[in-house]
Amino acid sequence: MKRVLLKKLLEWKQSAKRKPLLLDGARQVGKSYLIEHLFGETFSNIYTFNFLENRSLHTLFEETLDPDHILESLELEIGHQINTDKDLIFFDEIGECQNAVNSLKFFCEKKQNIFLCASGSNIGLLDSFPVGKTYNLELAPMSFFEFLMASGNDLLVEKFAVQSREKRTHELLWKVLLDYYFVGGMPEAVEAWYDESSITTKVSSVKQVHRDLISGYTRDFGKYGNKIVALHIEDIFKSVPRKLQESRDDSVKRFSFQNVIANKNRYAQLRGPIDFLVKSNLILKNFIIPCRPNTPLAGLVKDNIFKLFYFDVGLLCYSLGLEYKDIIEQNFSSKGFIAENFVQCELKALGTTPSYCWQEGKSEIEFILKSEDGELVPVEVKSGLRTRAQSLRVYINKYKPQQSLKLTAQRGNIAPRDNNHVWPLYYLQYFNHL
Repeated sequence: MKRVLLKKLLEWKQSAKRKPLLLDGARQVGKSYLIEHLFGETFSNIYTFNFLENRSLHTLFEETLDPDHILESLELEIGHQINTDKDLIFFDEIGECQNAVNSLKFFCEKKQNIFLCASGSNIGLLDSFPVGKTYNLELAPMSFFEFLMASGNDLLVEKFAVQSREKRTHELLWKVLLDYYFVGGMPEAVEAWYDESSITTKVSSVKQVHRDLISGYTRDFGKYGNKIVALHIEDIFKSVPRKLQESRDDSVKRFSFQNVIANKNRYAQLRGPIDFLVKSNLILKNFIIPCRPNTPLAGLVKDNIFKLFYFDVGLLCYSLGLEYKDIIEQNFSSKGFIAENFVQCELKALGTTPSYCWQEGKSEIEFILKSEDGELVPVEVKSGLRTRAQSLRVYINKYKPQQSLKLTAQRGNIAPRDNNHVWPLYYLQYFNHL
């Protein structure tokens, strides 16, 4: 399976001097596969040192953090020399060893000629971190484009690349998007979907993957606190889809702290578990702007006023109990929630974090995005064919943005009127082409 982030890794490889590369991301999004198999193929050899699987590696970093000494110890570990001009060294699950994390500072200062990559799923939870001493990247679940590439339909990928508005192309891409809503972007689920032949087997296999992933994440919560803390984290994690179902008008609302954890109904009481899930990349925050948007957006929001989304739309649909048939027939009440969560996940894959929305009175714009030239663009999300957007008209009349974007189930316009663009939802990744 192809991953778009590979391009960034190859650019890092070509740098004359390079900091250690640190790849962050939730568990099971494909970090090790990306480095070992896709990126690793471009090297003579790759040597993986997994700090979760092999705890004895921790002792190599106890005596000293000197890079030369560590390299010698690693060579003794594998039984032969490492050619630092041609080989890739990979510290997998580096967050399991704080001393290994600390050593990256000294590799940066003394060994910028070597190829050293590290990855972990709990980077945001570390006690300390060598700020400014690593080249940081984050891998999200597979985006819609990566899901489409995994289908093997190269002609449809070509049509997607030129943002075709042909009727048949739209019909096929929309069908793939609905499949993506069900499957999501977790590589194991994507592989199960495309490996199986019958639709019944596909659906069953993907649901089992989702079930195992949710179970695995909840078990992991116990590693980072006592039993009560773990239960609170799990309560927050499971509350996100439940809160979506409580919304009345098919639009994601501000996250309410009521009825999540018993006897705790304020942000200060829930902040710890929420921050844990955000730092673990399992939930995504969308901050609410209550006034005229202007740069910097971060200065207009409050820490306790936000929406929460799942980091993967497939896991969201599974947690909502949606069946594949429901999604394909669009026969369920939460289509708007799913579409909005999809857009949030696509933005995460594009590196657009944190995200922002706008609310004033009864009017709401789901996303306020910044273009490459710094322009703030309101983005309205509509899950169906009806595209009337009262809130977008209110926003345009009030703030006169140079451009606006409406994402819908329609093919969209080719020549927008007054720079008010209408695109199908699946083309969001081309936002900077406005």
